[in-house]
Amino acid sequence: MSTIAIPHDPHDPHGSVVTPAATAVPPEAVATVPDEEIRVYGHTNMLYWWPVWLVGFLMAALTYLDGHVMAVVPAGTKVEPVAVDGQQPARDVLVPPAGQPIPPQPKSVPGEQEPEPRLRVAASNNYGVIFVMTVLLVIISTNVTVRGLSSVIVLAMLIILTLLLALFHLWDDVFAWVGGLDIRMNAGGYLAFALPLFVIWLFTVFFYDRYTYLIVTRGQVRLRESIGDGEIAVDASSVYLEKRRNDVFRHWLLGFGSGDLHVKTGGVANREIELSNVAWIGTKLEKIQDLIREKEVAPQSEKG
Repeated sequence: MSTIAIPHDPHDPHGSVVTPAATAVPPEAVATVPDEEIRVYGHTNMLYWWPVWLVGFLMAALTYLDGHVMAVVPAGTKVEPVAVDGQQPARDVLVPPAGQPIPPQPKSVPGEQEPEPRLRVAASNNYGVIFVMTVLLVIISTNVTVRGLSSVIVLAMLIILTLLLALFHLWDDVFAWVGGLDIRMNAGGYLAFALPLFVIWLFTVFFYDRYTYLIVTRGQVRLRESIGDGEIAVDASSVYLEKRRNDVFRHWLLGFGSGDLHVKTGGVANREIELSNVAWIGTKLEKIQDLIREKEVAPQSEKG
């Protein structure tokens, strides 16, 4: 616990100097201040991959609720109207080419006999397009620095265009110009991508990244630049902190106000360390600066 002593006026009302015995600080005049500690963690670029697993889970749920299944058939299979058991109206039936039977469908449980089509897939390719565009956007934003407002506007327009084409079901027409390309994935495919990525994201952000940190207390700063490095402790008064945001899209839109923290130490250490991708860096930097500016005053002992 650190304390802040509140001193008395050293002169009496008549201008005479009060003796040291008379200036003793009473216990009730000493305000105790609890030790405060601010921790700042640097992160890898995995911090910005949350949209991929989030959209993956969302697309998996929407695909499952779409209510359609996928049948595995040989190439050249046609859909023809056939009267089943002589009943009318005729039903659409998959007719494979002559001599090519329909292969066995994926089983839902071991030992299942003659399984029926069960792989959940959406009737529209909108979900697949949105998922692929999300992955590409995150890859670009985490590996290519996007500077300036104009670059952000271009990326925002691409996102809006993707969603508008999906809303009006125009992606089929767009892909028809490139050879009938179709982007589609079953619900299990989305989960196979999103679930492991979610686990990796949790491990990286909340465990692995905890080994790169800056800890600020009153009068002292402790930091570690990377895993395996030793911890450095320096006087807080000799530390220079600088907030850097050189990528508006990545830091603001994907990182919710993240940024890079440049740390420069004076004294014997005299090192420069970069903590990348610090979440909520603005708020944390303000708290750090307030804490560093605080002066620690030792309590005065009474003399009798």
